[in-house]
Amino acid sequence: MAGLSLADGFAALNRGDLATAGAACKLALQNDPQHVPAHFLVGLVALEGQQRRVAHDAFKSVVKLDRNHAAAWAHLAKLNVGEGRIAAAESALKEVRRIQPNDPMVIELTGTVLNSLGEYEAAELFFERAHQMVPNNPSALMNLGNVRVFLGKIDDAVGLFKRAIALEPNSAQCHWGLANSEKAKTQAHIDQMQSLIASGRQSKRSQGFLHYAIGKESEDLGDWQTAFSAFSQGAKARRETVEFNEADEIAMFEAIKATYTADWLAARPPGMDDPSPIFVLGQPRTGTTLIERVITSHSQVLSAGELQQFGLAVRRASRHNDPKRFSRDLFLAAAEVDPAEIGKMYLRSTAKQRAKKPFFVDKLPVNYLNVPLILAALPKAKIVHLVRGPMDACFASFKQLFADAYLHSYDQGEMARHHARYRDLMAHFHKEFPGNIVDVRYEDAARDLEPNARRLIAALGLEWEDACLNFHESSSGVATASSVQVREPAHTRSIGRWRRYETELAPMVAELNRLGVPLD
Repeated sequence: MAGLSLADGFAALNRGDLATAGAACKLALQNDPQHVPAHFLVGLVALEGQQRRVAHDAFKSVVKLDRNHAAAWAHLAKLNVGEGRIAAAESALKEVRRIQPNDPMVIELTGTVLNSLGEYEAAELFFERAHQMVPNNPSALMNLGNVRVFLGKIDDAVGLFKRAIALEPNSAQCHWGLANSEKAKTQAHIDQMQSLIASGRQSKRSQGFLHYAIGKESEDLGDWQTAFSAFSQGAKARRETVEFNEADEIAMFEAIKATYTADWLAARPPGMDDPSPIFVLGQPRTGTTLIERVITSHSQVLSAGELQQFGLAVRRASRHNDPKRFSRDLFLAAAEVDPAEIGKMYLRSTAKQRAKKPFFVDKLPVNYLNVPLILAALPKAKIVHLVRGPMDACFASFKQLFADAYLHSYDQGEMARHHARYRDLMAHFHKEFPGNIVDVRYEDAARDLEPNARRLIAALGLEWEDACLNFHESSSGVATASSVQVREPAHTRSIGRWRRYETELAPMVAELNRLGVPLD
């Protein structure tokens, strides 16, 4: 290792040899502690090794030594947005824009950060520029395609995904993006993806993308047997790449029920009296995006997307450093925090949204876990909870590939047991905090939207506007699994869809029956 150069270190990183790359950094910094490329490589190696704190410190060292290092500023922006430090992320982005980099990788990374911030139009411009600089880069094509899906430019996105696949036929994510952007009319794309799986060269993660894409297109073609087989194989592949500890989840739910009661809320000091947030929450794939679009079609309400800010405010206020996003210890610690501290952090991180319109929707389904903390920290906020038939809800999650959330959804039994725990927890919240949660039944809204939409808008204290029924005509971005579906009016096609697969879903049915949960 003694003769390693920094160039050897970058080459080692490119082939995934983090030990050699790290050794090269160490040698370079021993020779010159202020060597900018060495600090930058430390940051890249730390990112690959999932050491976010080390990466953050390394990139900070880079920009301290070289204020015009655009790549380091872009990486800092991405790290900060991932931790919910929105002001710091935007400050880093401002530096990138000041420098005006010409490196397409930095420009694409900047687009990724803007995408995470929900600034889809700005992200599109950066992805477009990166694509123009390197027209045959599949990554830039895929990112541009994804953001155009969010913006409702579906036909453009389809063309971009197809070009990316032509350049990189093995890109499982591009195949998945294409499958979810248009309705399949032939078997051709399915055959292409099945050949990729059969080659044996796809990682478990990539197999997951391909199986779920095959499942979606098979449903488009009405080939229900192939669809379910694909969903099952995708779930199996995905389950092997994630860590889900059911015992830990059980302990967390029990701790929340035991801790967060009416007496607990009554004993809390006052939170922040800001009425602007509207939380739309529940299980994923239960109509949260549909209802969010109805509400945000109102002239007084902004769509803020799926914000991580409330959960991050809870973590920071409770000084909780466990890498797990949610845990028993987190909720026990959060119960003792001054609610105003959580409220202040949340409101500070959403100041941009509040500056644009009087109200904004924070549509992160898993915020249902935070209901008591929301009531304490933001007592004037509104909470809208989506309710959907258990089997439709469970199956809709089971057949969806999520980014890094809902890890219980890749096994039929785990999915059913999680759903039972969720229902029990929401029943507890309704009992302890009556009148504070507005329930909306997905099936009712899908079958007859207008009376349900009118009731909801009234419950939010807003005047009725006919635009709320025309949500599908909105041009604003939608960064969720429902981004294509909400470009059309409400429909009932997915109600009862699980019954097409009743035999195959027998383990899920049996578990819900055992737990006393009704199927519909």
